[in-house]
Amino acid sequence: MALEASPPLLHIHHEENGSGVGREGFWSEDIVKSVIDAGLDAIVTSFSLISSISASRLSSVDVLVLGFANLVAGGISMGFGDLVSTSTEKEMAKKERATTEKDVSSSISSQQTQLLSTYQALGMDLEDAKTVVNVLSKYQDILVDEKMTARKGMLPPRQTEKPWKSGLITFASFILFGSVPLLSFVILIPFTGDDSTKFLGACLLSALALALLGLARAKISGHYVHSVAATLFNGCIAATCAYLIGWMLRNVAGLHD
Repeated sequence: MALEASPPLLHIHHEENGSGVGREGFWSEDIVKSVIDAGLDAIVTSFSLISSISASRLSSVDVLVLGFANLVAGGISMGFGDLVSTSTEKEMAKKERATTEKDVSSSISSQQTQLLSTYQALGMDLEDAKTVVNVLSKYQDILVDEKMTARKGMLPPRQTEKPWKSGLITFASFILFGSVPLLSFVILIPFTGDDSTKFLGACLLSALALALLGLARAKISGHYVHSVAATLFNGCIAATCAYLIGWMLRNVAGLHD
């Protein structure tokens, strides 16, 4: 299918949103996502563990030992999982781009026709679709990337992406935020020996950390109240379930010293 010549058209990539977070740079969308996801998971996991231990009437020493052991193990697991996931995604994107580049080089006319059909299916006018495809056809690298995105729903691989960095940031975020609920059992040691007071402190610190991460999510989505409320609700539900399970195992099932 021959396409008519058309005037140039600027092909713009949206690299940054209003929050200053884009696809590239240190604070890329993937990095921010890793920090927030790992942080939320760590806080909820750590506080849920504290809740179940507190309901079982175990000591502060038990909380700290089990809490930090669980924190390090979870951080390593999440960090390694992020590294493997990011590496696999990057390799798949590189392989798919090589295949798409070969297809475009061997049958440019066919690729133009496919893109034209795709843009029309998305609601673009025929003449506008021809304009876009004609311009993209002048730049093979851009055409390959566009075909990956439009036809296969895959973003092109980024040379600056480092899987090890994603894994390390996930690990660090998990350890940092997961330590927040446990701080109450460390900071209050000189002031009180009451485990209930320390648990109340952990509740407050956890709520504060969850609210801050909710605000960080809202910085990207723009829905501040909903984001903070949803984050706090998630933490409350998980901690309540953990507390109830610990209480039932001790008082109903009779699992205690």
